[in-house]
Amino acid sequence: MAMNYPIVEKIQDNLAGLEELERKLRDKSRQKDREVLLEFPTVYIHNWKNTGNYEVYIGETNHIIRRTKQHFEKGKAEGEWPSQLSRSNASLYIIGHEHFNKSLTLDIENRLMLYLMSADHVRKIHNLRGNPQRKYYPDQEMDNIFRQIWKTLRKDNGELFPKESAVRDSALFKASPLHKLTIEQEQIKEKIIERVFYSLGISEAHQLIFVEGEAGTGKTVLNSSTFYDIYSYAEENGKKISCYMMVNHDEQIRVYEQIALKLGLKGENEEIVLKPTSFINHHSKEEPVDIAFIDEGHLLLTQGKQSYTGKNQLQDIIDRAKVTVVMFDANQVLTTEQYWEYQDLEHYRKLAERQENYFVLEKQLRIKASESMIEWINRFTKNREICPIPRDKGGYEIRIFRDPYEMEKAIKEKAKDENHQLSRMIATYDWEYHSKKASKPHLLKYWEVKIGDWHKPWNYELEKELDGKAKKRNKTLAWAEQPQTIDEIGSTFTIQGFDLNYAGVILGPSVKYREGKIIFDPAESCNKKAVQNRTLSDGSRQKFGEEFIQHEVRVLMTRGVEGLFVYACDPELQAALIQAEG
Repeated sequence: MAMNYPIVEKIQDNLAGLEELERKLRDKSRQKDREVLLEFPTVYIHNWKNTGNYEVYIGETNHIIRRTKQHFEKGKAEGEWPSQLSRSNASLYIIGHEHFNKSLTLDIENRLMLYLMSADHVRKIHNLRGNPQRKYYPDQEMDNIFRQIWKTLRKDNGELFPKESAVRDSALFKASPLHKLTIEQEQIKEKIIERVFYSLGISEAHQLIFVEGEAGTGKTVLNSSTFYDIYSYAEENGKKISCYMMVNHDEQIRVYEQIALKLGLKGENEEIVLKPTSFINHHSKEEPVDIAFIDEGHLLLTQGKQSYTGKNQLQDIIDRAKVTVVMFDANQVLTTEQYWEYQDLEHYRKLAERQENYFVLEKQLRIKASESMIEWINRFTKNREICPIPRDKGGYEIRIFRDPYEMEKAIKEKAKDENHQLSRMIATYDWEYHSKKASKPHLLKYWEVKIGDWHKPWNYELEKELDGKAKKRNKTLAWAEQPQTIDEIGSTFTIQGFDLNYAGVILGPSVKYREGKIIFDPAESCNKKAVQNRTLSDGSRQKFGEEFIQHEVRVLMTRGVEGLFVYACDPELQAALIQAEG
């Protein structure tokens, strides 16, 4: 049976606009609309412009007229968000549907918060935390009803309500704390929050909460959601908590800063999102903060370097926080300065276990593929085996290419589709690159990935030629979201922690196939941080290049949500992959 479309009314966000709506709905021809908007639960969006971009408040109510008048009354108090309505050309969207009930409106409200937080032209969401629902009737209609609502809103204002595909592909969307969590994530989050407030309540300092999970198991969303809920809970209950988020990754720092600003977790000049070294340098053991969250904990340094003179960033952070929450994946360590000796990593795992603070995320959430397809990727990247590519891929697309020209063409063709715009080429670090100024060999214009006559610039090379407006636009975007990067090649350091629709992976000369096994050859890598010696605690110096290149390959081959395209430089590896394709 066909479902009726939602009713969306847009009015001036003031008492006169509300009265005009009531008058219009008294018309006999709008009796059904009147019933749905005034007698059913509704969802609403207050929105106004501030410094060129929008601020919004999203809500749901059983009585839209009374609830809106309450907001207007609240607007008389300075400092509250409704006070801005009278000073700006604000509008109010009221959304109704004949299938709305309390649970469904709460889910629509939460998804609108999620989408609008991820929209480029929204500078702030004034809600506190959402309230995503589990099972209810008719939850199976939720996705279809939401699409209809968004489509209707977009027709009225495409700037405030961008394309769904653009929202869902954004790095902000994927790291947002407003996602509905899986049961596994929700259970771990509840335990973390319980442990955090218990530890703070009894002043039990230096607690470590350790969460392990492989690429694509939802560590970042769990981390941001837990951080946001703790912050919101404290604010709702009038508690002051010093809570910091840190990650040793420039791209992820940008994402977390945008989330913190848009959700009002920080002021314009307030720093709660930091790199680990900055946090350590600005906080002392004598005055520890309440909570330190660490995403991508495997990127923490375990030896000193120019800007960090300590020996173990995780320990230094633990010493400066009452509770430390860390997300970790040992299979994503890429450099000698991040290398963990077995006994050191086990020390922190056991410490968390003794405190009943050790958790593992197991469910793969990124790759939309069958179990057999995920197992194929696992056996390639973990066991160094090439098995026949399974017939049942679960809708996932994997293709092996015989030359880079064809793969570039295929990736660009995917990126033309608005549902797959986040499709990019990425490669092992087997071609020279220097982020700082350095003379390029052979008078090259860019640091490039070069295979025969085919060549493409490494990441961030084309950015240097953009005009000021484009550079400003790109400032808050992750590498893969920037338009010019369709003509670049991403590295593990750029793409780690992010998703692509389709990943075109170039396996460079460091990845070979010999006598039925994949091997990793550090002599072919240009990543000096991966192949240089590491001095261990016993004084010995060892190389871990093979292990790090294997991790690098796993990072690259687990980026594609919908598909994986592969080109291998090594002829024997190329032949084995073509044979596996069948």
